Amino acid sequence: MKKKQLKKGRKPKENPLVYRYVFRLNAEENAEFLLQFDMSGLKVKADFIRSILFEREIKVVKVDKSAHDIYVKLTELYAQFRKIGVNYNQVVKLLHNTFTTKKARFLLSKLEKQTIALIAITEKMTRLIQKIEEKWLQK
Repeated sequence: MKKKQLKKGRKPKENPLVYRYVFRLNAEENAEFLLQFDMSGLKVKADFIRSILFEREIKVVKVDKSAHDIYVKLTELYAQFRKIGVNYNQVVKLLHNTFTTKKARFLLSKLEKQTIALIAITEKMTRLIQKIEEKWLQK
């Protein structure tokens, strides 16, 4: 009679976990990680990390350097327009207080012409910004 051969050892897993990744956290990040791990109710940290990576939606944000540069320049330009507005108010007040009515009207007419030119530039800039938003910036 033949003896039945017994299989010894652990039964191999169907899909073994053989890939390993290591990352490091600072004290604040670790505290936040442990807090979220405790709130998850899971028993194993590896399961918690896998659930975060594969079961939750992760948004990827691509930063376009040129769009950022345009944003910075527009922010600077906006600050300059605010300064112009403040200066405009100061000039009108000085004209009213310092000069005669006739002289003030003459100077205000010159200021008005410059203001109209500034409005035209602002409208052009607004159209360009709208074109940039439509073509390049994601919504």
